[in-house]
Amino acid sequence: MNVGLINNSFSGITNGNGALQTARTNSENSKFADILKSLQSQDEGRGTVSSDQIAVDGRFTGDYTSGYAGTFTNEADKTARSQGAASNQGNPNVKSKTIDKTSTLYEKAMELEGFFVKQMLSSMRKTVIKSKENDFAQDMYEDMLFEEYATQMTKTAGFGLADQIYLSLA
Repeated sequence: MNVGLINNSFSGITNGNGALQTARTNSENSKFADILKSLQSQDEGRGTVSSDQIAVDGRFTGDYTSGYAGTFTNEADKTARSQGAASNQGNPNVKSKTIDKTSTLYEKAMELEGFFVKQMLSSMRKTVIKSKENDFAQDMYEDMLFEEYATQMTKTAGFGLADQIYLSLA
């Protein structure tokens, strides 16, 4: 079947608006093809990059959460004081220890703290009464949202659980 014939018939029914829509569609298709060509030509002999070259160690390909890598990068973070529950010593004679927040061990300790915070948030989320049942996609995206909340809370709230874990393992 001829697409032009269909478009012309449609144009006759819609008082010429079909021709305008066809022109817009053709223009958008042309722009998209130009963008695609420019992206393909930017290769510059580098070759393609596989997903295992993009993925950060310890993360899945396609894991788009912010994560903890690179959270602390200053020189002062290498000799930071513990915070939160780790800094609350019952004995005033015990000197507080320093933590290297730039280390991989501390990043993993933050991941564990983030897991506990996410469990806490998930338990809190179950207490909310909802007006209708969620579908699978909404549940999945809501879970991803609360995982990101847990990550950001772990980075900024200063619970101190990661500090305690780091001090226990260091």
